[in-house]
Amino acid sequence: MIFAIKEINNSTELLPGINLGYQIYDSCVAVPVSVHVAFQLLNGKDPVFNKGGNCSQSGVVAVVGDSGSTPSISISRIFRSFNIPLVSPFATCACLSDKQQHPTFFRTIPSDQFQADGLAKLVKHFGWMWIGAVRSDSDYGNYGMASFLDAARREGICVEYSEAFYRTDPPSKIKKVADVVRRSTAVVVVAFASSGDMKFLLEELARDPPPPRQWIGSEGWIGDPYLLSFSFCAGAIGVAIQQSITPGLRDFLLDLSPSDVAASSVLTEFWEDAFNCSLTTSTSVCLL
Repeated sequence: MIFAIKEINNSTELLPGINLGYQIYDSCVAVPVSVHVAFQLLNGKDPVFNKGGNCSQSGVVAVVGDSGSTPSISISRIFRSFNIPLVSPFATCACLSDKQQHPTFFRTIPSDQFQADGLAKLVKHFGWMWIGAVRSDSDYGNYGMASFLDAARREGICVEYSEAFYRTDPPSKIKKVADVVRRSTAVVVVAFASSGDMKFLLEELARDPPPPRQWIGSEGWIGDPYLLSFSFCAGAIGVAIQQSITPGLRDFLLDLSPSDVAASSVLTEFWEDAFNCSLTTSTSVCLL
């Protein structure tokens, strides 16, 4: 985000004569935190965002975020009353396309309706007409699976079961869902879930691996290397977001000084993962 804003401010073509200021918050993928931040922004209790002195607007005129559908739904309802645009790069819930409920919400990623239709056509293409389904018990999972099941019915696909779970559910609930997968006669499982939720289900299944299953995944987890490392997920297919290279981003990240990185928990996590080291705030150096 910082890189993108700097690129815009340094460009003579994108927004000539306009200098963007910003404040970045971590919502922690939690609705209470997202709502708290939304009210903070609306109350204008933060200092002027742009420290350069060229910003004539101290209030918020637009918001980029959230990455999750449920937090986006909550804060969109807050911002709509003030006619403040909310632009999300990753909230895919089809419900956010309802302009009656979310008139100021926009996104740079397709609605899950397209993904659900694509998954149903993918399943039918391979002749898998008897399947099981699991989903995150969230707006993303519930709305996404509802769209998929509707599309599957139109394609003549039969669904043996449809189970919902969430990462904060008690282990007994996760085990119950895993047992349904283990005992089912359907050898194809469609999972419309986030990677954070699938982690708990797959780890539970790994305790007593099920018979061979063909996993079909939504974009929320199908590209996660850790989840695909489970042996019983070998051959999983699904819908993923196309990868791309952002010119200049790599140099921007590598040119950051250790002190700059240590000042940000997000950048610290990135550096430690990228360079396989531990960054200490006292010395601002990487310990291998």
